Amino acid sequence: MNLPLRPLVLAVLAATLLAACGPSEKSAAVTPHEIDHATSCSLDGMLLADYPGPKAQIHFAGQDEPEYFCDTIEMFNVYLNPEQVRTVRGLFVQDMGKADWNEPRGHWIDARQAFYVQGSSQRGSMGPTFASFATRADADKFAAQHGGKVYAFTDITPEMAILDGGALHDSTM
Repeated sequence: MNLPLRPLVLAVLAATLLAACGPSEKSAAVTPHEIDHATSCSLDGMLLADYPGPKAQIHFAGQDEPEYFCDTIEMFNVYLNPEQVRTVRGLFVQDMGKADWNEPRGHWIDARQAFYVQGSSQRGSMGPTFASFATRADADKFAAQHGGKVYAFTDITPEMAILDGGALHDSTM
């Protein structure tokens, strides 16, 4: 009686093992990639290492390499754009509570968990930027020193992520 069940058990076991292989690839943790002197911005080709302020990266499904941004506003502009329909697997910014503002390297954090300061006196590669921080306390400290208002990721709107470099709001021009 056990003979007819044996092929069935083997078939079920094989199907289970094969099914387990597929999703593991999709559910693998996404980790940030470090930038180097050749890493360029996906929007304008600027070399990230040449400019101050926080950088960002978006990992899209189906792409081995992330798209890099020389400024957090660029990342928000792409991410919050209604035409953006690609599946986002990871979103990272630099923790400016730990990274050097003028030469930021490393200190990547999950952008969705970060706090952002808008309207500070510190400038990024494209002018005004959202300074990114891992903790609310670091964001508050930065805002107290450099001005600006603190926002959580979910509070940033498409209207706040305009790629004009602040030119539209500069009354001295």
